[in-house]
Amino acid sequence: QVQLVESGGGLVQAGGSLRLSCAACGRTFSSSNMGWFRQAPGKEREFVAVINWSGGSTYYADFVKGRFTISRDNAKSTVYLQMNSLKSEDTAVYYCAASPRYSANRYEYDYWGQGTQVTVSS
Repeated sequence: QVQLVESGGGLVQAGGSLRLSCAACGRTFSSSNMGWFRQAPGKEREFVAVINWSGGSTYYADFVKGRFTISRDNAKSTVYLQMNSLKSEDTAVYYCAASPRYSANRYEYDYWGQGTQVTVSS
């Protein structure tokens, strides 16, 4: 079992940056593929980025390519999402999640954090 706690959200102006962190507790973190998802009001939860268990592979949604970077530190049991050039449409609750599969499909993720709010003002 993996317990996930996100942090680092907040209010930022358009064009600014934020770094989200997701701290994990559990024996299986280092073997888990980790994803970031987001959910804006009235919209479905959508995929943002995924990183494989070793950190050697990453994959991004088209709308964040070149702006967001996912990384992980297995020694600290933490995954990060560096978000640059933020836009108002990036406003959402951001969730980290763990999966045994390297996937962009939210239904393949077994464990979820509680989410952290990111608000980008224009």
